[in-house]
Amino acid sequence: MRYIKEYATGEYEEKKSRFIGEIFPIESEEEAQEHIAAIRKKYYDARHHCYAYVLGDNYETVKQSDDGEPSQTAGMPILNVLKGQEIHDALIVVTRYFGGTLLGTGGLVRSYTNASKAAIDNAVVLEAVEGYRAAAEIPYTLVGKIKYFTETEGITEETAEYGNNVNMTWLVPEDKLTLFQNQIQEMSGGSISLAIEKHRWYNA
Repeated sequence: MRYIKEYATGEYEEKKSRFIGEIFPIESEEEAQEHIAAIRKKYYDARHHCYAYVLGDNYETVKQSDDGEPSQTAGMPILNVLKGQEIHDALIVVTRYFGGTLLGTGGLVRSYTNASKAAIDNAVVLEAVEGYRAAAEIPYTLVGKIKYFTETEGITEETAEYGNNVNMTWLVPEDKLTLFQNQIQEMSGGSISLAIEKHRWYNA
């Protein structure tokens, strides 16, 4: 799953019609509506403010609006971009300033799609990783070996606090958990106790 870190914007122009795409991370429908209202106020002189938003890991909430454009030419293309790029918990609003030339349904679909993609292209997209946070107290004699193993296997060291021993935490992808547990026990002769909890983190 992919998420937007923060607001971003992008533009597309076709036959002098200007399409301003804006994307927002959102946590609720109320938040989405607040952004839409703010954009209507910001671009009060524009003809259309078409949008789509998605919420939930499985797109439990989905909404789109053509805002006066011909049916299926604006909101649905925006929604298709969000879903096609597997982006969750986000709102895209595309504001259109009419350029004087009718674009036809194909031109509208293309323009709203491209404006949406332009906003995403300018955004920081975070990849959600499902896995575990593991913590343990490590003797200094094993730190080098463990660091080499985790770096080789793509397991991220999250923290390391140095005292009498080293208190370490790691972010372990789901498919690496068994390997990680087995290697830690093998290296330590079963003397290290791991605390493991389910965790999701985000990579830019």
